Amino acid sequence: MKRTILVFGLLILGLLLLFQFSKYAIISGDLKSEFTIALIAVVFFFVGVYLNKKSLHKSTKVLKEIDHKKIEALDISKREYEVLVGISEGLSNKEIGDKLFVSESTIKTHVSNLLSKLNAKRRTQALQIAKDINII
Repeated sequence: MKRTILVFGLLILGLLLLFQFSKYAIISGDLKSEFTIALIAVVFFFVGVYLNKKSLHKSTKVLKEIDHKKIEALDISKREYEVLVGISEGLSNKEIGDKLFVSESTIKTHVSNLLSKLNAKRRTQALQIAKDINII
């Protein structure tokens, strides 16, 4: 965080110095305004490229393999696993039911079974356990 603040501070300082230099150069007549505008545009281009590389292209986490043996060991059915995936997507019971073409009460039953199989009290706790044992 401190490094980011320092980098942005230095970029702002450099741009301010460039603006001041161009202002004095134009006033003194040593530099034409078109050249100054082109120089500022080039600087902004390279600042944009730098910021794009730093902010948008962060390294992605390596996806862990899903442990299918663990799913079988916990005796989680295919449908219960689909419900677990729906929970991980942040869907409500009704939304999961609509997605899987089953009733909301069926989803509640599957969620209840998942909670007991994962030894969890809440959906969020079940998700955390599922992530910890690499089944999601």
